[in-house]
Amino acid sequence: MAETAQRKAGRSYLWGPLTALGLSAAVAAGIADQASKLWLIYAFDLADRERVAVTSFADLVVTWNTGISYGLFQQEGSAAAWALLAFKMAAVVLLWIWLARASSRLTAVALGLIIGGALGNAIDRLHWPGVMDFVLLHVETARFSFRWYVFNLADAAIVAGVVGLLYESLWAGTPQKRPDPG
Repeated sequence: MAETAQRKAGRSYLWGPLTALGLSAAVAAGIADQASKLWLIYAFDLADRERVAVTSFADLVVTWNTGISYGLFQQEGSAAAWALLAFKMAAVVLLWIWLARASSRLTAVALGLIIGGALGNAIDRLHWPGVMDFVLLHVETARFSFRWYVFNLADAAIVAGVVGLLYESLWAGTPQKRPDPG
């Protein structure tokens, strides 16, 4: 009879009223990420091509990221790869618990995008030499040249999810009620 107060209130650590929405966003992000990578590698044969210009500011190019975001902490060897994978899985579990407690649709979708992106990149680590990144954004003029880091759709989903969470926490929160003077 030692039920927690949260369970008494009908809430679960693993499933909540908006978990299905977040799960849908996670599945969509993960499938889009993996489908794009598989198509670029096996159908488009991007790995055997040089940079492929898509627009004047975006190219397709294959890079293998053995580190974390922005290519930080590049790792060689399976022990480090498994450690990064374990860290990522722990983060997904914590994000899932947050998702089960989400009270807004924006939070649920944002968390789903982050989870789907993390899982998409984790899948890469299981069968490739690292995370496959392929979008290179750049600006080049006669006087200025800037190249952004190379990323993939999973990274874009993670960033979109973080932006959603920031938006909600900063601007979309419920306005505070005026205290009752009486």
